[in-house]
Formats: sequence, structure tokens, C-alpha cells
Amino acid sequence: MKSLKYLILLTTGIIFINCSGSKDLTSLTPEERFALAKEKFDKKDYLEAINEFENLMIQYSGTGIIDDAQYYLAYCYFKRDEFIKAAYEFSKLIRDYPASEYVKDAQFMLAESYYELSPHYTLDQRFTEKAIEEYQAFIDFFPDDPRVKEAEKKIKELNDKLAKKIYETAEQYRRMNYIKSALIYYDLLLEKYPDSKYSSSALFTKIKLLVERSRNSEALEEAKRYLLRFPDGEYAKEVQKLIQQLQKG
Repeated sequence: MKSLKYLILLTTGIIFINCSGSKDLTSLTPEERFALAKEKFDKKDYLEAINEFENLMIQYSGTGIIDDAQYYLAYCYFKRDEFIKAAYEFSKLIRDYPASEYVKDAQFMLAESYYELSPHYTLDQRFTEKAIEEYQAFIDFFPDDPRVKEAEKKIKELNDKLAKKIYETAEQYRRMNYIKSALIYYDLLLEKYPDSKYSSSALFTKIKLLVERSRNSEALEEAKRYLLRFPDGEYAKEVQKLIQQLQKG
């Protein structure tokens, strides 16, 4: 359906572009006006395209072309790396035109916008969390879409970023010898992001800290837990030796 719609619009646009010359824009049909804006988009003249799509939406509100304009307006902002504006416009399309054929693409691009806004792990991670939320919404609503694998991959990447923030906080407390606080953050990481690439190191470090403080029964319990969760983990052999030592008392 979308490709047929494009064909009609582009055919109309070609006729208009070839024949209109300096034709008064106010006399154009919605399809002709969209074709003009889309031509600017295709030529990567995104700033001019934004102006055209916004004018189109004002002048032709309520027509069948409005969701097309809304989608490409959002995409223009994305192409200009104005990701906050892009996220707003993609979200607006999803909210205001839930029956639009663009909703699926808009949902994915909404997630992509927040992904691009996700900062270094040391900074506030609200955009990271929002990206995860929107990728998950895409997966939930469109499970058969071929981009689901990409969404899942990016969710894992973003979860690892959140896990790294917690892990580095735990490590900082450990280096400062604030062991109680360090253990709290290692546990937080293991609870919230058990499948992250930092989980093995977090649990192993926790075990060592417990041993250093002669909390041997807790250390033994956590060591057994490590082997259950990470039987082939990078610290598995060391943990096996620790278990043997702890069991000997």
C-alpha cells in the first residue's frame, strides 16, 4: 500500500515539477505540495523540506496526505541530527495518527532517535532508558518485523551501558574502601542486569570482598551461584579453587 501511495505521489510530483514552473503554491493540490516537499527531502535539502512539510500540514490539515508530511517532517529532523525534535515528531505521528501506515516505521525511528541521544555512561541515562523502552515497544507491537533483531541487539548494548554505570560506581567505592557501598552496587547490577557483560566480574569481585572480610559462608554461597550462572565464565576456575578452600574451612 505504501509503495503504491508513493508511486501516485511521485507521478503527480513529476508532472507538477515538469509543468508548473513558477506556479503559485497556494493553487497546488495536497499531492503536488507533498511532491515538492519530498523532492527537497530526496535532495537532502532538509531545512527547506522542513519548511515545506510544516506549511503543508497547516494548509492541508485533515487531508490524506497529512501523516506522510508528519513522518517526513520527523525524518528531516533525524537527518539533521536534531534528535529531540525528531523524537517529538515521530511520537506525535504515533499518537495523532495511530491508523497510519507509518506507525511501525515511526516507532522504530522514535527508538533510534533516543538511541542517538544516549550519552556517555557517566552522564544522566534518561535517554538510554527511553531508547530501551521504545525499542521494546517496537518488539512488542511488531514482533515479525525484520528489524526486531536490530532492536534486541541495541537493547542489549544500552543495558550494558546502564550496567557499566553501576559497575564503575561499585568499583569506585571498592577503591575508596567503602566496601558496604560497593557490595550494594554489585548486588544492584546483578539484580537489574543479570545478563550484562559486567555481571561475571561484579559477582567475582563480590566473592573476593566477602572472603577478605571472613564472611566465608556468604562467599561460599555466592561462589556456587557464580558457577551456576557462569559455568564457562572467565573466573570459573578461580571460583572452583575458592570453593575448595572455603569448604576445607
